[in-house]
Amino acid sequence: MNEQQFALEDYLHFLRVERQLASNTLQAYKRDLIAYLAYIETQQLALCDVERLHIVEFLQQLKGQSKSTRTIARHISSIRKFHQFLVREQKVTRDPTIHLEMPKLEQKLPHVLSVEQIDRLMDAPDVTTPHGIRDAAILELLYGSGMRVSECMTLNLDDVHMTMGFVRVYGKGGKERIIPLGRGALSACTRYLQEGRPAFLAAKTDAFFINQRGKRLTRQGIGTILRQYGEVAGLVMSITPHMLRHSFATHLVENGADLRAVQEMLGHADISTTQIYTHVSKKRLLEVYKQFHPRA
Repeated sequence: MNEQQFALEDYLHFLRVERQLASNTLQAYKRDLIAYLAYIETQQLALCDVERLHIVEFLQQLKGQSKSTRTIARHISSIRKFHQFLVREQKVTRDPTIHLEMPKLEQKLPHVLSVEQIDRLMDAPDVTTPHGIRDAAILELLYGSGMRVSECMTLNLDDVHMTMGFVRVYGKGGKERIIPLGRGALSACTRYLQEGRPAFLAAKTDAFFINQRGKRLTRQGIGTILRQYGEVAGLVMSITPHMLRHSFATHLVENGADLRAVQEMLGHADISTTQIYTHVSKKRLLEVYKQFHPRA
């Protein structure tokens, strides 16, 4: 194992243990940095010899491969954080990414369901069956809390507090937050615990949402459930858990919720991430204006 591979392994260990990043995020960093270090190796450079010019040349190579602006921006972020780590750990003496500029990204507004579409989706499960009762609880909880699918699948029984009306989730980096639950989510989860979950329970488990074998539901399992009910509800777009998260936040902002409160419930570290929902709200207002104003 050469110097670069040692440095990469150290960095990935830091991200996994210290930062507690999710497996998918770790793999994205790893892919980006393997490509970058392979380029550095072709230039016969040690990490301490890398200059800004070398990184720019690598990015130009990516551009020549028709990589998107968003992909190149992600590579820059990965490379920058890697070099910052190397400086902190005193493996190198300087950071060649200091004056590296990020490409201007076109802001992509998230896909959001209307309130009417949400109602159709919530009505889709057949709540006369254990599967339908469970799936209704998943839909209500995802839309009612705005939690990520990874947070939903890792929920345990003692994380959902029915009497107090809130759910405790562990977000990125293991950060804990408390999200209040509305009547719809509380009612659906209560019925699931009473009538749905016992039908699947094969052995004792702390997992809140379980499949027909009594095992914890996976990310893929929840994604499949949402797509199926999107089809049942007659929605033309493919429904994803993140779409319900976006809809939760947008509907709160549209109805006058404080942006800081929405940030807290979503678990965003920076409010600038939450501000996209004000843009979504304005876009929807403009669409309504154009559709209904006689002189629009």
